[in-house]
Amino acid sequence: MDKNNFQVVFKEMNNKFVISISGFLDAHTAPILEQAIKEQIENGNYNLFIDFENLDYISSAGFGVFMEFIEEIRQNGGDLVMINMKEKIRRLFELLGFDILFKINPLE
Repeated sequence: MDKNNFQVVFKEMNNKFVISISGFLDAHTAPILEQAIKEQIENGNYNLFIDFENLDYISSAGFGVFMEFIEEIRQNGGDLVMINMKEKIRRLFELLGFDILFKINPLE
């Protein structure tokens, strides 16, 4: 997949706020995701699901986006839940210990 094809799509499913990400999440595309999460927080949506189903690559900058917001989200009674993660991305989360910090689930 072309690195320039990163996309963030917001959808509400079963009263859950889902941010679907696809393509390559790196230093060039991280600000797009950062803005999407920031908008949800500003709208008072603190229970966010990040759908990784179509994400092909994540860099340290991508992990940084999640770290940037997790404390504020949890202080407001919410959580960031990672869903539909491909095995190679899940292994990175586990390698970095992020599977301890973040819930990694299928969408319920």
